[in-house]
Amino acid sequence: MTPEAHLPEAHLVVFAKAPRRGRVKRRLAAGIGEAAALAFYRQTLEALLRRVGRDRRWRTWIAVTPDRAAAEGGPWPPDIPRLAQGDGDLGARMARAFTAPGAGRVAIVGSDVPDIRPRHVAEAFAALDTHDAVFGPAGDGGYWLIGLRRPAAAADLFRNVRWSTQHALSDTLANLGPNRTAAFLEMLDDIDDKAAYERYLRRRSG
Repeated sequence: MTPEAHLPEAHLVVFAKAPRRGRVKRRLAAGIGEAAALAFYRQTLEALLRRVGRDRRWRTWIAVTPDRAAAEGGPWPPDIPRLAQGDGDLGARMARAFTAPGAGRVAIVGSDVPDIRPRHVAEAFAALDTHDAVFGPAGDGGYWLIGLRRPAAAADLFRNVRWSTQHALSDTLANLGPNRTAAFLEMLDDIDDKAAYERYLRRRSG
């Protein structure tokens, strides 16, 4: 089965923060300044939504924090439904987002990975034809995408995951257990600090 042939009951949830100065990409801002970090984040988010938000192979949702921003104006396309992320750590918020769209397969991506393209999302849903989960690994030990064939399985998937560390992916895989299978996409990088930002600029200019 090709990436284009996955089931239509597929949902892509983009995790996003309201783009406000001093509230997004704080580690990056420490290296390049708050204004530049905000501009990068906003541009990356808007570009991602343009690329994947209206692809008919899946339905796109935006899961927003803080919750009140889900109902406010901003860089949110009006035709893409928004969800409030709710309370809790990243795992609790992702577990909630997995079940919010209703029936179907669900994949979650971050909004600070400028290299995400529609083909990555299509490959993720295609992988769920034969696997219980799919991950897009990041170079820092985390992941830029996670998808589940059965979203209810997210209930215990993020228990005791050490977020923002090199163990995030391995901890999540340990929770997946030996009886469920996982597929992996290519490695992409989120842009969290000045060094990653400079590598991204060199790659883009090259």
